[in-house]
Amino acid sequence: MRINAIRTYRRDLALTKPYTIAYQTTSAVENVFVELELENGLVGLGAANPDPDVVGETPAQTHLNLQSDWTASLIGRDIRSLHELIDDTRNQFPQAPGTLAALDIAIHDAFAQYLGIPVVQFYGRNIRTLPTSVTIGIMNTADTLAEAAAYVQQGFRVLKVKTGVQVDEDIERIVKLRERFGSLLTIRVDANQGYTLADLQRFLAHTKHLNIELIEQPLPVGREHELLILPDDVRCLLAADESLKGPEAAIKLSQQPQPFGIFNIKLMKCGGIRSAIQIASIARPVDIALFWGCNDESRVSITAALHAAFACPNTRHIDLDGSFDLAEDVVSGGFIVEDGYMRPTGGPGLGLTRL
Repeated sequence: MRINAIRTYRRDLALTKPYTIAYQTTSAVENVFVELELENGLVGLGAANPDPDVVGETPAQTHLNLQSDWTASLIGRDIRSLHELIDDTRNQFPQAPGTLAALDIAIHDAFAQYLGIPVVQFYGRNIRTLPTSVTIGIMNTADTLAEAAAYVQQGFRVLKVKTGVQVDEDIERIVKLRERFGSLLTIRVDANQGYTLADLQRFLAHTKHLNIELIEQPLPVGREHELLILPDDVRCLLAADESLKGPEAAIKLSQQPQPFGIFNIKLMKCGGIRSAIQIASIARPVDIALFWGCNDESRVSITAALHAAFACPNTRHIDLDGSFDLAEDVVSGGFIVEDGYMRPTGGPGLGLTRL
């Protein structure tokens, strides 16, 4: 079954509310989309929103790559050559994970639709459903508590709290959250590289009794070795994010002693579903848990991440709320959220419907 046409376009997707992390405030997000139409009329959808601060690729560059003559040369190729198509794309765009992710996702969607099965079934489903965290940006304590209360009312029970600007304020927010909600909430923390080792040690000392589930990327990339001073029972709660861009980094971070006990996998960092599953395979034999994250993304790529996550038996956590605050999108479907728990719809491919 051959690829008959390729279309790509960009959309600025407004957020329902701006948010702040350690290094920026965001009010709208640009996503890039690609459609692979097969000769039987099936259309595979892919999307990307790479973070240039993390991977060095902008959405504009992704769009240009998807409009290139090389991408057009995929027309006429057989979608059944799934791995060959992805290998060729990686060889062409080795430093452009957003481009690779968009095409990888579209190829997977078209391929699995052709087979008439969900993408996750092709790889083998190991997870049925998991609660996703929802994210609270950097804000004052009162606003943090108010936003947490709103999420609780919506049925969510796992919060990821952005930190990394002022450690004492971060401590106060986590303390007040636990005082207010007790054991009702699971609390995760994402410092977005905002701490020094001294900051992290101070944060740990003042929150060790608060049962924080995990702490994501506390130190800047390149300073992972400083974490080795921490005891094993602390490092097992630390999640690599910006430090983990692909399988090569996964191999390095898997060596003993391990600075992180958890890998945060994002399709926009590693280049799509297949690279994500390669990272998962590296992590599994060395007992590193998986935590699947995202940027502010369309349902297209969020759904792709969910399918990849549920194919991996070492998946323990998901943070796939990247489309929840979009005021608009180009698709519906893909996944279902009930009381904070996510699962794929079960439709063929990614189970998406174009709007």
